[in-house]
Amino acid sequence: MPKMKTRRSAAKRFKLTGSGKVKRNKAYFSHILTKKSPKRKRNLGQRGIVAAADESRIKKMIQS
Repeated sequence: MPKMKTRRSAAKRFKLTGSGKVKRNKAYFSHILTKKSPKRKRNLGQRGIVAAADESRIKKMIQS
């Protein structure tokens, strides 16, 4: 049986924390930043944690 391949698109978007949770980047931080408040932009720049409902699916995609 062949080895499982990592989905490269998912591997570039998600990383695992030390405790096994999945980190992600937040959306809406790439353009049209002039109308967003500094507080909102500051919070968008920080990493978020993937929801528990999606976590197992993403872990399967990024396993190598």
